[in-house]
Amino acid sequence: MTTLTARLPLYFRLVRLDKPIGILLLLWPTLIALWLASDGHPDWKLLLIFTLGTALMRSAGCAINDYADRDFDRHVKRTVERPLTAGKIKAWEALLVAAALALVSFALILPLNPLTKQLSVAALLIAASYPYFKRFFAIPQAYLGIAFGFGIPMGFAAVQATVPAAAWWLLLANVFWAVAYDTEYAMVDRDDDLKIGIRTSAITFGRFDVAAVMLCYAATLLIFLAVGWQAGLRGWFIAGLLGAAGCAAYHYTLIRERDRMRCFAAFRHNNWMGALMFAGVALDYALL
Repeated sequence: MTTLTARLPLYFRLVRLDKPIGILLLLWPTLIALWLASDGHPDWKLLLIFTLGTALMRSAGCAINDYADRDFDRHVKRTVERPLTAGKIKAWEALLVAAALALVSFALILPLNPLTKQLSVAALLIAASYPYFKRFFAIPQAYLGIAFGFGIPMGFAAVQATVPAAAWWLLLANVFWAVAYDTEYAMVDRDDDLKIGIRTSAITFGRFDVAAVMLCYAATLLIFLAVGWQAGLRGWFIAGLLGAAGCAAYHYTLIRERDRMRCFAAFRHNNWMGALMFAGVALDYALL
């Protein structure tokens, strides 16, 4: 027990609970989906299940990612001190933590309908395979966007027992958003990634990286606008969207010089962009 207690802080860092922004980047699109699917009145039980499930699956994904990248992370300045990379925990421990978190997450959705359970299996496979896409896929951030946004079709399935076209459009918007914010993240590690042969959008886009980020933000907001407008959202929704557009414009000022720390700051600031988009949807329903 003493040994386990001593290792808990290492497991805490392994699953990035000390850096909750990743959970929030998954949670905002999931909450938006639940609000849209339920016409602004989501069941509190579903909110609890999806919030806890999002946190658990993101944590499991971090453990899987560190296991897959354990031989690469030692060559990257930002990741060299991660518990698995630094040798403070074993590879089998990371796998065990990931498996335990995934099982608990699956247990949460057992009361839900069969379609939601089926989609959860797909979500797990996508999350587990993502780290390996960096070996050969030129823009792995697009695949990350699917993994980070799979709570969208699951949310619609849980509420409506079907996945309408709006859910898939929202997932596409999330792909563009993930490419934008994770390219900012990848710009921080570009020099290290070039040395070790990891594929990232920051490398693929090259000198057009800033332009690509801004175009992806534009695609995200335009698709989101179309989905929300089709759902009958207007005033507060538009206000939230304009706030999100302001965040994107601010990110341009941070990344245009490609300074590492400012690029990382832009990535972290995406939490506020997601919060504004969600707030616009929630307020529009609440104040109709």
